[in-house]
Amino acid sequence: MHVGAKAQKKEKSAMTVSLYGNIVFVILELIMAVYTSSQAVLLDAIYDGVEFFMLLPSIFLIPLLYKPSNEKHPFGYMQIESMFVVVKGVTMAAVTIGLIFNNINLMLHGGHTVSFGTIAWFELAACILGVAVSIYLRRKNKVMNSHLVEMEMNGWQLDSVASLGMAVAFFLPVVIPFGPFKGLIPYLDQIITVVLSIFMIPTPIKAVIQGLRDLFLLPPEEETVEEIKETVEPILEAYGYEKLYYDIVRTGRKLWISVYITFDRDEVSIRRFKIVQNFCIQALAKKYSDFYFELLPDIEFVSDDKKEKEV
Repeated sequence: MHVGAKAQKKEKSAMTVSLYGNIVFVILELIMAVYTSSQAVLLDAIYDGVEFFMLLPSIFLIPLLYKPSNEKHPFGYMQIESMFVVVKGVTMAAVTIGLIFNNINLMLHGGHTVSFGTIAWFELAACILGVAVSIYLRRKNKVMNSHLVEMEMNGWQLDSVASLGMAVAFFLPVVIPFGPFKGLIPYLDQIITVVLSIFMIPTPIKAVIQGLRDLFLLPPEEETVEEIKETVEPILEAYGYEKLYYDIVRTGRKLWISVYITFDRDEVSIRRFKIVQNFCIQALAKKYSDFYFELLPDIEFVSDDKKEKEV
């Protein structure tokens, strides 16, 4: 199945909205980080800054991702998307780990107190804006199933949850007297930053693992493979095909699905094959927007030596 120019335009539009939202966030967070000297806000600013610089070239890559496959590029250009996801994931993970060590170092040197109320209100506003952008991207991606848009949506969702957590944490010293725990106040900003970093780091690591699987043409995660089998097998079994072998690969957003059938007899009906293949494509189209599906007879090669033994 192929996606058209309309989907390409929608994807570019969604990514552009994310790009503009990102640059606004980065500017505001940098100003707030300088004003309050908060490491937690600096974490957000650096994270969003890296996302912005990785997002910028991805918008220009979108037209290339829609080019059809050919003899020189049998899988099209989808692996460029996978490679981009890996680079972005590695960069985000490296930045997050760097910030963890930086804040641990700050805590070892006595920490520092920040303007908790100012940061709390700023993070609450950031959370609301992040939720709005996430909802917009989710609606746009329902018809596109774009890995790039999905990554941006996940990033905004993560930012929203992180901003809400930071708002709650920074409101605590304002509304609740710390009493005997007053000595923790200089370390609160660094503690929040480290906790947020640990909370954030699984997302880029997961993206790197998925991207590497796609680059090395390994089967996608078990959940996707099982879902494909559960979709295709009832149709094939209804036509009496039970001896099946699957070859499933994902490159970027596109799935390449080949199902091989082993026959007990020599005759194969091409017309019947086409009918069954069309039913499988219709069923898969309800779950996946961009895929290639083929149904093939599994032809066993018999060597001359084996033929002689059989004779």
